[in-house]
Amino acid sequence: MTVEEVFVDGKLLAGERIAAGGNSAAERLFIAMALCNDVERDAKGKPIGDPTEAALFLAAEKAGFVKSALEKTKPRVAEIPFDSDRKMMTTFHKDPDGGYVSFTKGGVEVVMERAIETQNLGAAAKKTLLRENERMASDGLRVLAIGTRKWSDLPIDMSPDAVEKELTVLGFAGILDPPREEAKEAIKLCKLAGIKPIMITGDHPITAKAIARRLGMVDDGGEVMTGPMLDKLTLEEFEEKVERIRVYARVAPAQKLKIVKALQDKGEFVAMTGDGVNDAPALKRADIGVSMGITGTDVAKEASHMILLDDNFASIVGAIRKGRQIYDNIRKFIKYTMTSNTAEIWAILLPPFLGMPIALLPIHILWINLVTDGLPGLALTVEGEEKGVMNRPPRPPQESVFAHGMGTHIIWVGLAMGAVSIFSQALSIRMGLHWQTMVFTVLCLSQMGHVLAIRSERESFFTLGAFSNMPLVGAVLLTFALQLALIYVPFLQPIFKTEALSFGELMFALALSSVIFAVVEAEKFFKRRFCPK
Repeated sequence: MTVEEVFVDGKLLAGERIAAGGNSAAERLFIAMALCNDVERDAKGKPIGDPTEAALFLAAEKAGFVKSALEKTKPRVAEIPFDSDRKMMTTFHKDPDGGYVSFTKGGVEVVMERAIETQNLGAAAKKTLLRENERMASDGLRVLAIGTRKWSDLPIDMSPDAVEKELTVLGFAGILDPPREEAKEAIKLCKLAGIKPIMITGDHPITAKAIARRLGMVDDGGEVMTGPMLDKLTLEEFEEKVERIRVYARVAPAQKLKIVKALQDKGEFVAMTGDGVNDAPALKRADIGVSMGITGTDVAKEASHMILLDDNFASIVGAIRKGRQIYDNIRKFIKYTMTSNTAEIWAILLPPFLGMPIALLPIHILWINLVTDGLPGLALTVEGEEKGVMNRPPRPPQESVFAHGMGTHIIWVGLAMGAVSIFSQALSIRMGLHWQTMVFTVLCLSQMGHVLAIRSERESFFTLGAFSNMPLVGAVLLTFALQLALIYVPFLQPIFKTEALSFGELMFALALSSVIFAVVEAEKFFKRRFCPK
């Protein structure tokens, strides 16, 4: 954050002109910016503290008003810390001219409400200041008003209501808090993915809307709801509007809970970010509470479900993207293993009803479950993300893992795989081939064709490229080599009850095995052609 503009005594100081002191009003404003501030420099000279205060601290230093030097003549003697409800902070300092002086900084509206009517703040001057506030806010600046008050003695009653009144307004500081470069792209991705980003801020509504417009969250006609407006609505009235509102301004942390509840009541799955103590109830209530790892308080971190280590919104979008990829790969693994198991059931169950012996021995089933299912199935977990993974709506939380035709796929492809195996058994017995080894080989290699075809829900294997998932290529080749070893290595044959296949038999088994690859690719072709997303 940086202080971009300072408005004092009817004049605008910006850029390099900020250092042009010489004006007693400007000097008092910069002194207040430096002293009403909890920022300190660490051993390396880096400012440590709240980013907003750091911007004021550095702006004052740039103008020649160094906090450490000022505190020697105006030491702090008391403080009323910032509070999100009253939106102000006040510090008391010994005045070298006698008595004490207090400096108050906060939102423009709240400071102006507590200002006295003086020659520098009559009705006309107040209108001018409010117009200037709106102008600065429309440029996307966060505007703070800074006031002061002289005291002969320290007040006995140090409550905010007793102290933060009868202020003399020194001026405004316009702070630029530019969104990160990646934030706009992250917002765009959210909208493509069916996620509705909502801004909740304590800033002026004009500032909030300017930033939201810059990020692409709203257009010029977008509605902004303020905290006072929200307070006037019952939960039922608010729920009628909540799905249309994308920007909330001048919102107290406690009101975030009302927003979360209203969205959830409308059936939305809510992820909420926050960093303060007062954000904890909303973080706890949200379906996914996300606290800030750098600026977040311990209370916020305890109440949240997830901690964002870099405080970067784009990281949340990246996590959503990675989560969708992981979930897709879990579905592929389940699809692969359950289809294979279904095929084994058909291959064992149906032959006796067709007058043929049981095709597979227990050791064959163990081999298929351990090696043929295991290695390629694990390799599916590193499959890359689906094309357009962020161009589809969020998955409903109650949706079954077998949704979108996966259950149907498991049944019909498992039946097709079993049918191919039974067909190979019947034909091999009729032709006098090594039928049991043939069935065992066809079933194993059919699963290799299946695992290659289901790498994507919709995209063709040839579009993806044969070598875009090298672990899977390695797993398929290793499984194929091990299967050949069971057939042709003499000492393994009696263990697995296999016989060496002739070249013709092996080619026939490969041809039958490729049927499953072909039918699954055909299924995806019809999805792409007739079932657009």
